[in-house]
Amino acid sequence: MQKIYVLDTNVLLHDPAAILAFHEHRIVIPMTVLEELDSIKDRKQKDVSREARIAISSIDNILKDASPKAMQHGVKIADNQPGTLSIYADQLIADMIIGPMINASPQQNNDNRIINVAISLQKQHADAYVCLITKDINMRIKARGYGLENVEDYRKDKVLDDISYLSKGYHTIAGSIWQHIDDIETIRDHGKTLHHIKKEHIPDHHSGMFLNDDEGFIGFVEKVETHHLLIQDLSDGQLMRQQCWGIKPRNIEQGMAMFLLNHPDIDLTILTGPAGSGKTLLALAAALESIIEKKLYDKLIIARSTPPIAEDIGFLPGTEEEKMLPWLAAFEDNLEILHGNDESPLSSIDYVKDRANIQFKSLNFMRGRSFNNSFVIIDEAQSLTQFQLKSIITRIGQNSKIVILGNLAQIDNFYINPLTSGLTYCVEKMKDFEHAGIMHVNGIERSRLAAFAEENL
Repeated sequence: MQKIYVLDTNVLLHDPAAILAFHEHRIVIPMTVLEELDSIKDRKQKDVSREARIAISSIDNILKDASPKAMQHGVKIADNQPGTLSIYADQLIADMIIGPMINASPQQNNDNRIINVAISLQKQHADAYVCLITKDINMRIKARGYGLENVEDYRKDKVLDDISYLSKGYHTIAGSIWQHIDDIETIRDHGKTLHHIKKEHIPDHHSGMFLNDDEGFIGFVEKVETHHLLIQDLSDGQLMRQQCWGIKPRNIEQGMAMFLLNHPDIDLTILTGPAGSGKTLLALAAALESIIEKKLYDKLIIARSTPPIAEDIGFLPGTEEEKMLPWLAAFEDNLEILHGNDESPLSSIDYVKDRANIQFKSLNFMRGRSFNNSFVIIDEAQSLTQFQLKSIITRIGQNSKIVILGNLAQIDNFYINPLTSGLTYCVEKMKDFEHAGIMHVNGIERSRLAAFAEENL
């Protein structure tokens, strides 16, 4: 059965390379979608305007040498694939098709035109599978309500079927690990106790994860070998005795997170978990320790994406750092926690900012830059798309460490959910990288009020 997919504008904005996901089938892009992309590409919202331009460029790369007739009937997307891309002149749809269509009200004019394209194709190709792909939930409801048989969300960006399967960075073994695994080879190497365990005993394994059991054993997977896992023997006491810039972990998950943050061979650390679990405080303490005490890096870059209503921070007074302060107040709060007991807290904070060369940046203005000899913290990563997070990580230069923080329960992007978030994508794609570490910090350490609110509100 021939499959015809009509793509909505938000699909191309969400994934500018979405056309390639349907390379085996016929793709139809209504003229209205091109008009919307054209109006979006010049917006002040840097991320969405850039993605609109990329989408337009990807369409042009396929259609640039095609004749007008070929563009209407379909141009091959790739030489070795049967799929085609065509443009549908939906403004002329009333003259082309006999039959009822959705009336285009001024508020819903564009959505209705795009739905009408799918409806008309369904009438023209009764034997084909005609499907409208859109991330707009209400548009999907409208299309089905009007009689369109197939309407779907864009699923190519979903890396998991269920968010409960997202890697937490540790694997718990019921009872004692020694009861379940008896063929363990133990060696001593440079003061560390290392165990060789066969891979088959730990089905879901990756480098940089922890193993723990109910009797206090904690191990860190240092290396994934051909048939075995090389595991460093730790203890809960060893993890809980860690200290970083004057703070100690309050629970074992914070202890494991601190171990990852201070590990010399881990270039990327991803900390997920609810508000109040200590992600920001741990990352900031590790950064100050690494820069000021250990002198491993030259500067601390703290960045986050500004909310959509304030994509352009130019309306705020002051330097870029001063413009970003309203959205980076959490780091100011944590600096106060780290130095609140000093004789002169404000002077201490100013001194630390200067010594650590702390720079506050907006992710919207980081593209095109490279960060060498830097400790980089990305905050609120749950609202970033996969494309955005990839573009940020690829900016990290030599002798640098990046820490990504996020809470998948606090996504404020209309077109992103926990299954499609760039944070989820990054966890799943980077967990097998031997220089990456992941930890879900679950304990809430703010207050009993915050813990109750997280569970019940």
